[in-house]
Amino acid sequence: MDLGFLAHDFQTVWTNENTEAFIEGFEHGMSTLFGPKSGHKIENKNSILTVEPRQVAREAFHNTGKPETFGIIGGPPCSDFANGGKHRGGEGINGMLTEVFVKHILELRPSFFLFENVKGLFQNEKHRSFLDGLIGRLNTHYSTSLRVLDALQYGVPQSRERVFLAGLRKTWLKNTLGIDRKLNGDGSWFPWPRKKHRDPKNSYAWPSQVPFGSKPRRPTGIPAELMVGTWICDPNVDITKLPNGMDQFVARSDKFSRINEGDDTRKSFKRLHRWRYSPTAAYGKNEVHLHPIQERRLSVREVMRIQTVPDEYVLPDDMSLSHKFKMVSNGVPVTLAKAVASSFDKILTGRWLIAGEKP
Repeated sequence: MDLGFLAHDFQTVWTNENTEAFIEGFEHGMSTLFGPKSGHKIENKNSILTVEPRQVAREAFHNTGKPETFGIIGGPPCSDFANGGKHRGGEGINGMLTEVFVKHILELRPSFFLFENVKGLFQNEKHRSFLDGLIGRLNTHYSTSLRVLDALQYGVPQSRERVFLAGLRKTWLKNTLGIDRKLNGDGSWFPWPRKKHRDPKNSYAWPSQVPFGSKPRRPTGIPAELMVGTWICDPNVDITKLPNGMDQFVARSDKFSRINEGDDTRKSFKRLHRWRYSPTAAYGKNEVHLHPIQERRLSVREVMRIQTVPDEYVLPDDMSLSHKFKMVSNGVPVTLAKAVASSFDKILTGRWLIAGEKP
């Protein structure tokens, strides 16, 4: 998500991460992408449960007071809301961090915020009730808009549906943009990014499974950017020579050669199809999608490419494979993050039209 906003010239002034491996991975990746002197560091490494909003403001703005315009973006841990999880919801160790995220928003009162989480938070009745309660609290001070966005519709070679909640502080809208009225309650006022591919799953003739080792013909009419093979099977790119290109779990199983190319229906050992999009990259316990044409799981760099992370973003050699895969698969695809960030950029730069009004 950071990379998406940085691409639109937003500045990051404060970050929080409490897992040492992810701290190291984030800082190393940002330094290889932007340079060692770019200053992209984790400012606070304590549990967010112990960090009060006043401390965030003090560390972020160095006791100079909050600026007129600033925002909070993030995706609190989602495992307690995931469809494949134990559904502990807001009472879970990770789930409660979503309420902490909202608490910080309500106390810090940023001009805008963006919250991202799994679709289960919206789909599951119990979790949706929890989410609605949080939105109700936010609506006291913010005009909010909720959408479920699929990364595939924005040019990512992966079907990844996630909940995005955007908000703009009502007093900021009035004082800065001159909007002093109630915006549409359904959230349709927010300029969510236009879908690049409106209904890709049903608009194209996606190929079906084929025996592993065969050579399916590349279909015509399907955008290249939506097919996994464009990113990880290009004969002109030797991914093994790219950073993190050799980072992969080495295991022996006859399943690696028996499972059809494109058989992603099973719970585990899903094999990608080179001319299809990938299912959601959400990895844990060494379960990583199988390569379309090789007898192995995907490498870290291949997953990063499916997440549209730049090749210049490199994870450290001494970081464990489990942490690398978890860090990458938990992230927002960069292409989607850029699209959502463009919506906020449009508002903050005055290029936003709403109900005939021009800020």
